[in-house]
Amino acid sequence: MFVIAAVISGVSSTASQAEHLNILVDTWRGCEEACQGLTDYLEALDHEVNINVRDAGQDTNVLPLLLEEAREQDPDLIVSWGTSVTIAIAGDMSQLDDPAYNHEIPQVFMIVADPVGSGVVQSLDATGRDNLTGTYNRMPERVTIQTIRHYLPTFDTLGLIYNENEQNSVLKYREMAELAEEENFRLAAAALPLASDGLPMVEDIPLKVRELVREGADFLYVGSSSFLQANSAILGAAARNAGLPVISPYEEAARQGDALLSVAANYYEVGRLAGRQVEEILFGGASPGDLPVARMTEFAVTVNLSMAKDIGVFPPVSLLQIAEVVE
Repeated sequence: MFVIAAVISGVSSTASQAEHLNILVDTWRGCEEACQGLTDYLEALDHEVNINVRDAGQDTNVLPLLLEEAREQDPDLIVSWGTSVTIAIAGDMSQLDDPAYNHEIPQVFMIVADPVGSGVVQSLDATGRDNLTGTYNRMPERVTIQTIRHYLPTFDTLGLIYNENEQNSVLKYREMAELAEEENFRLAAAALPLASDGLPMVEDIPLKVRELVREGADFLYVGSSSFLQANSAILGAAARNAGLPVISPYEEAARQGDALLSVAANYYEVGRLAGRQVEEILFGGASPGDLPVARMTEFAVTVNLSMAKDIGVFPPVSLLQIAEVVE
């Protein structure tokens, strides 16, 4: 059962002269900042659009239903949020001939942590799929390590908690394992155990934080997990209690005090970037497959001084000069 079903209509002053188009937005955890940026961008266009938002509510059982409903609605375009939702609808590069996936309806993805590694596209420059393109919002992970070393010059070991139930989370663990060899740091990784229903349990988060502390982690990286993002308050409280600094790719984690540090693209702007892809396809006449994956180029550093004080790990002045500081 879908958790959210909302219809948003954007009508301009020239709507009567414009073609009426229907856009289906399939999300994983509600219409958050990226979804809002997308809808705001599309509603401001000089065209009439109906935007239908459907949310899976982080329920993997809902994923097979997304494409079924999309085909029933027959929208002019699908926007998919997240790796799990995107693959549930479009499949991956090995499934291009599989009719169980969408190869006909134009589709734009956003908030997919590793579009190439997850098999969603062939490359960021050429998707290899006639009906699909999207956005890429993650900065190079070398920047994550450089930022940690800027903050903590004695950094040696990175802790990482990942969720084996989320493909993007597993891919991020593998990426960081490779990067550890290239950038000369040690990776202490802890997979969240899965319950009988195949899902991780919230109560295991503090246990994994303490496990990483025992393994000598200097910093904890959230990686790429909707589960951990949704439970960032629990993760942040466990990290505070353990005196372990957290770096997150989610800006709101630092703003809400659940992480010490974030280096991230603004999700609202990611949504607007996806909106520009949609505009190119629906109103600019572009074929999705001819558009490269649009990349975010600006990233913001946010430091939460409250957590810094609580754990006694203060940022250097040189970092404070370029970062946004929140309490």
